[in-house]
Amino acid sequence: MFIHLIVIGWLYVALMMAVAEATNTTGTVLGAIFTFLLYGLAPVALVVYLMGTPGRRRAIREREEKAQEEARRAASEAAAAAGADSGLPDQRGETPADAVPPVRKEP
Repeated sequence: MFIHLIVIGWLYVALMMAVAEATNTTGTVLGAIFTFLLYGLAPVALVVYLMGTPGRRRAIREREEKAQEEARRAASEAAAAAGADSGLPDQRGETPADAVPPVRKEP
């Protein structure tokens, strides 16, 4: 929540710079708008986006883990509902045999 104070403070300073630009005798309102956008909103938006990256990554990882867990649970329930012999190979925990025997040189 400390970052919120920094963002508010930065935007306040940028707003005061824009007000000073607009009220100056040689300043313009268009210059004030660009001052606020380029000194205020653009840097703050970039910093907030970059600071939020770890949180977004964490949320994506949690969603993926939750989806994988649900898929595992659904697969185990489907296997239990199908019975002990599902007709799929290697379901009994045995080591699969080689499909192609090794080639040996003749003595």
